[in-house]
Amino acid sequence: MTQLRIKELLGRANLILDKGFHFLPGFVMVKSSEMEALLDRIDASIPEDIKEAESILRRREEIQIEAQQRAERIIMDARNEAEKILSESELLNQVQREAEKIKEQVLSECQELRDRTIEEAKQIKIQAEDEAHRTKEGAQNYAEQILNNIESDLSQLHTIVKNGQLYLEKLKTSGNEYPQTQDQYQEQEDYTSANYPM
Repeated sequence: MTQLRIKELLGRANLILDKGFHFLPGFVMVKSSEMEALLDRIDASIPEDIKEAESILRRREEIQIEAQQRAERIIMDARNEAEKILSESELLNQVQREAEKIKEQVLSECQELRDRTIEEAKQIKIQAEDEAHRTKEGAQNYAEQILNNIESDLSQLHTIVKNGQLYLEKLKTSGNEYPQTQDQYQEQEDYTSANYPM
């Protein structure tokens, strides 16, 4: 979802460039406020993947706690059931022996279940940590790539604007808004080519 959101915002950036003022081939003037607002929205959209990774880590801890509580409830229920059987039986001796066997069996099964539950929780924890790590690493790499691309685009835009300003300043310095003669036109073209590479 975040990737789609960022792609949408980048598409808007391209739209702003397309609608900008094209005063020379390869040069575009855009409103800095629009571009800054768009960059702020892109920046606000990037951390969502990192938040998802943190949510996975929290879920991992919740799963571990739930598994531990489940094992403890099973053991407690088994102990209560064994005590109930002992207290309600008329044949106390026979029931006690049988109850001890049942108790040992139940406790053994509960211990096995607890061990399996803990092992499953550990596996879930490991998987959640791996998934969170991959998600976080992927999000960081993607965010870094996006920011590098934006930095490159902004650098190019800055160069374009700077070259445009230098070109207009050159026109003011020469005293002519537009070249009037073939020699002036050729001189201007040489200056543009040297200072504003396409």
